Amino acid sequence: MEEVKQFPAVERRRNVSTSLDREKGEVAVFQELGKALTSSLQLDQVLRTIMEKIDEFLRPDNWSLLLLDEEKQELYFELAVGKASQALRDVRIKMGQGIAGWVAQHGETVVVPDTSKDTRFFSKVDEKTKLETQSIVAVPVRFRDTCLGVIELINCVGPEGFDPRDLKLLEALSDFAAIALENARHVKKIHDLTIRDDCTTLYNARHMGFILETEIYRSQRYNYEFSLVFIDLDHFKMVNDTHGHLVGSRLLAEIGNALKAHCRLIDFAFRYGGDEFVLLLPQTSKDNALNVARRLHKLIRESVWLEKEGLNIRLTSSLGVASYPMDSRTKEGLLHLADEAMYLVKNNNRDSVAAANIGILPNTATAETAG
Repeated sequence: MEEVKQFPAVERRRNVSTSLDREKGEVAVFQELGKALTSSLQLDQVLRTIMEKIDEFLRPDNWSLLLLDEEKQELYFELAVGKASQALRDVRIKMGQGIAGWVAQHGETVVVPDTSKDTRFFSKVDEKTKLETQSIVAVPVRFRDTCLGVIELINCVGPEGFDPRDLKLLEALSDFAAIALENARHVKKIHDLTIRDDCTTLYNARHMGFILETEIYRSQRYNYEFSLVFIDLDHFKMVNDTHGHLVGSRLLAEIGNALKAHCRLIDFAFRYGGDEFVLLLPQTSKDNALNVARRLHKLIRESVWLEKEGLNIRLTSSLGVASYPMDSRTKEGLLHLADEAMYLVKNNNRDSVAAANIGILPNTATAETAG
């Protein structure tokens, strides 16, 4: 009888001990995540820590972090852990589609013990991964009122359901993920502010110096050519004097967008200052850069700017081209020669293209108009 009386007490002590161990483990998790968030702005490092803790405490067959592509209103798999992780890399889920899409749309946690009984279940993911999803736990990753994504656990609901304490832990981990994601967004915005021009969103002159040094190093190493194209808008002051500086800023932004649109993916477009722009064209010879300069000269000359606003502004431009290594092997030399070529045009009736060590190209405007 004594043994029977003592057994519940022993069991209670064991349960208390297990509970205390669990609490210590959870406290350690939050301490580790807190350190990761405060000591590093590297998103990957924080998410990797969260990934490890989900695996350690909850033991799902597969789990994933889906992030929201705001522009397309689709979820994509930022992290996926488990047998199906590789197959999920190219999968996208629309807002409202499947359980993850529903959670992202409504911002609510969902526990589905049996996916065959839930009409929201999106079976096409299983068809792609060749796995069988029996249960799903999905929690929104929210920062304030904005849903940034979803953490989804596959096949971790046991016969007795999903432990409410486990759910609380998972929701806490999703909060840490949200903080990490928001921190990463702020860091990116701050970084963009340091390298981009506010008016045009092109890279600024400070960043141009860094990119130019990098391109010189790369071209030296691999024996590449590259070119710079300086662009100055002719008589731009008249636009500001006639229409005001706000219109002038909108015009610069529209021209900046046009320059970006006519660049290759490997090219760089910069606002150098005022009404001056620079294009850096990697792996581009001087002859090819002159062809680019002619096209841009024609684009600026023949376009009607701010047409949607009813202003119908027309402009011409003066362009200068210099190339590595033909004209110079230094950053300062290339900038000086391209700038000098551009000013040669400005000081000689404007509205044309010039090249370092060559001079103004003959009848640029006339030839392009005739072509």
